[in-house]
Amino acid sequence: MDGDALPGAGPAGGDGLGPDVGPADGPGDHYFSARPASADERRTLAVHLAGRDLQVETAGGVFSPGRLDLGTEVLLRTVPDPPPSGDLLDLGCGWGPVTLTLALLSPDATVWAVDVNERALDLVRRNAARLGLTRVRAVTPDDVPDDVALAALWSNPPIRVGKAALHEMLLRWLPRLAPGADAHLVVQRNLGADSLQRWLADALASSTPPDGVPASFDVDRVASAKGFRVLRVARG
Repeated sequence: MDGDALPGAGPAGGDGLGPDVGPADGPGDHYFSARPASADERRTLAVHLAGRDLQVETAGGVFSPGRLDLGTEVLLRTVPDPPPSGDLLDLGCGWGPVTLTLALLSPDATVWAVDVNERALDLVRRNAARLGLTRVRAVTPDDVPDDVALAALWSNPPIRVGKAALHEMLLRWLPRLAPGADAHLVVQRNLGADSLQRWLADALASSTPPDGVPASFDVDRVASAKGFRVLRVARG
């Protein structure tokens, strides 16, 4: 499917991520900064999520503030519906397209929107409140209780934080999948999706889930479109 156009997708920039996806607005100011230095100028964005046309709030200093980025669009077009209940997690939530989709599709689930960017978390809270999604919890990584086992994890992970930080992040969260649960990650092919798939298979084989239950993890590629891979991590 690589090279095929996705209906409704905007033009991509030179890195395939679109014009609004790179570092945020100021020198040293990235979407993975805890406190973005760029001006907190709020704007309204029209998006289509979970079969609904929505108005959401975005701002500079977060990931892709001007559009639904292509990688997330590929992810949302690929993944099966989430479990109807349990704890669902959006790792690296930005202004919340994945979080809002999870919450709209599974209103009885608790959806954890996790990010280090305080502006992003505020946007998710405001967008969830606007839509009446009362079971969204927008928090920093350390604020997710240790006993939460994940029924599903969806993520467009922040590849540009660097390999070591990315690996640490994934090994923190993927072993928290409950037995039988899946994670879906979207990664740009030319930013290392295939090598990440191989690394995940090796790293998770030697990981110990926090619940102490022996586990096996299968890692495979379930979709490829517009230069992005969607990887599935399934806990046995």
